[in-house]
Amino acid sequence: MTATTELEPHFRTVGGVRIRSAQGGDPKAPALLLTSPWPESVYAFASIWETLAPHARLFAIDLPGFGASESREELLSPRAMGEFLAGLIAEVELERPHIVGPDVGTAAALFAAASHPEQIGGLVVGTGGVAVPLDLGEPLKSWVLDPDLDKYRQMDPGVFVDVAADTIAGGIPFEIRTDYRQSYAGERFVESMLYVRRYPEQLPELAELLPRIETPVTIVSGRNDPVVPLANSEFLHERLPNSRLEVIEGGHFIWEEEPARYAAAVLGSLKGAG
Repeated sequence: MTATTELEPHFRTVGGVRIRSAQGGDPKAPALLLTSPWPESVYAFASIWETLAPHARLFAIDLPGFGASESREELLSPRAMGEFLAGLIAEVELERPHIVGPDVGTAAALFAAASHPEQIGGLVVGTGGVAVPLDLGEPLKSWVLDPDLDKYRQMDPGVFVDVAADTIAGGIPFEIRTDYRQSYAGERFVESMLYVRRYPEQLPELAELLPRIETPVTIVSGRNDPVVPLANSEFLHERLPNSRLEVIEGGHFIWEEEPARYAAAVLGSLKGAG
C-alpha cells in the first residue's frame, strides 16, 4: 500500500479531549506516535514527515494544551500527560508504537513507559528538561521558576513564539510560523506554561523511575542547545538501562534545523527495535 506523505491535521476527540492530530505513512508498518514540541505544533514535523512516511504508520498530535489541541488543566503535568498518552495509544489502536517525544514530550513519554511498558515499543526523546537539580537555560528557566505569571499575561504571546522560531537555523516557512503564533494566541501560551512549572515537583519523581525503565530509548539532542542543555540528555543516558545517546550539531529545534539527521535517528530507533 502506498504511504501517505502529506501532513494534513484534523481534529478528533480522545479521552474526552479535542485534539489536533495528523495521520499518514504506511498503515501496515510499525507505528510512530509523534508529540508536538513547545511552543510549536504538529507542523514541527513537516520537514521529516515525507522521510518517515514510507517506513512507519505516522500519528502526530498536538498534546492537550499545546498547539491547537484543547487545554485541560488536570493534564498539564508530565505525569498526567504520560497517562494521557497511554490512553490515546489504546483508544486509537496504535500497536506498541515508538513515541517520538521531543521537548515537553520527553518527560511525558518517560512517565508513560514507566507506568505502561507493555504498550510502548520504544522512545525517541531529548531536548526536554529532565535533570535533577534543574538544568535549564533562558527563557525556559524563568518560565518554570518565576513566581509571577501575571507579567506574562500582559505580553504579546506572539513574541514568545517568534523568539523561539528566530533561533531555528535556516528559518521556518511563514505558514508554519503563523500556525505556531495562532496556536498560542490569547491566554494559550500562559496556560501552557503550567506544564513546565510542574517540573520542580515531578522531575525528581521521574528520576527515581528511570533505572527501572527497560523500554529502548534513543536520546537525541543538539550539542549547542541553549534552552535545555545537553546535560539533560546525559542525565537520562546515565540512568536509563537501555538507552543510546545521539548528539547532533545544532541548537534546540533540531528536528527542524537538521531534519535529515533527526529522521535518521528516529528510523534507526525503529529498526533497532525490530
